[in-house]
Amino acid sequence: MSGDDQGSSRWFDDEAGPVVRPYAMTRGRTSHAAQHRLDLIAVVVTEPHVDDPEADPSLSPEHVDIVEFCRDTPESVAEIAAELDLPVGVVRVLVGDLADEGLVHVTRPVPPAELVDESILRDVISGLRAL
Repeated sequence: MSGDDQGSSRWFDDEAGPVVRPYAMTRGRTSHAAQHRLDLIAVVVTEPHVDDPEADPSLSPEHVDIVEFCRDTPESVAEIAAELDLPVGVVRVLVGDLADEGLVHVTRPVPPAELVDESILRDVISGLRAL
């Protein structure tokens, strides 16, 4: 194998195809402005008005894959990363891009600190019964 063949083969995997570095998918970005909203259990769903994401030349193939994956069923950031075999950090940046463009909606679960205490609900029910 010539030196030229050897150099090009390290960028190609017979099973996976061409190797693309994660920072290339995110254009060198490691975070997104909405990063704080995109924890592992944040739920992503494609907006109903999105028809054909492949028609948008500004979207990468990974963006299109995320839009298509979240079209029928809301998926968590962790599920997207696992299904598309992408690092979570890359998925966070890409989902942030899609949310900025209005192509997906991100819902965060309610933090436990913000949940109503069960004893308060019992007191409310008792008070209502007393009326």
